[in-house]
Amino acid sequence: MDFSQLTIHTPLEILNQFSKESLVGNLGIQFTKIQNGLVEGEMPLTDKNSRPGGLLHGGANLAFAETLAGLGSMLIVDFEKYEVLGIQVNGSHTGTLKKGKAIATAQIIHEGKQTHIWNVDVKNEEGRLISSARVTNMIVKRDND
Repeated sequence: MDFSQLTIHTPLEILNQFSKESLVGNLGIQFTKIQNGLVEGEMPLTDKNSRPGGLLHGGANLAFAETLAGLGSMLIVDFEKYEVLGIQVNGSHTGTLKKGKAIATAQIIHEGKQTHIWNVDVKNEEGRLISSARVTNMIVKRDND
């Protein structure tokens, strides 16, 4: 897939297939909804994203958050002209996930020319908050020489 052609109309199946061989796919992240300023996804608890003892790893939660926010920024900018770089991720883990899947919603809260800031809430299947993250993406003009 050519990311310069990415839009909110890109079918989820294509996005998920393209991500399959990356960290995104290895963590089991699937995009479930995309629109301007909002991205939703899910990540099943597996051995690949859990800590010893079987709980969802906090770092996997942060990677999940950065993934959704990064895609969200990519959908907003002209990706042929601009690169999206995650420059800060911080989160507070408020619960654990022992089974099932994590479900996250990323919403943009600042859409500037040089930065985008996203709030990402990760919940369990019952809707209980397990992590809340803030992601800052830098928007950089591509050097197409």
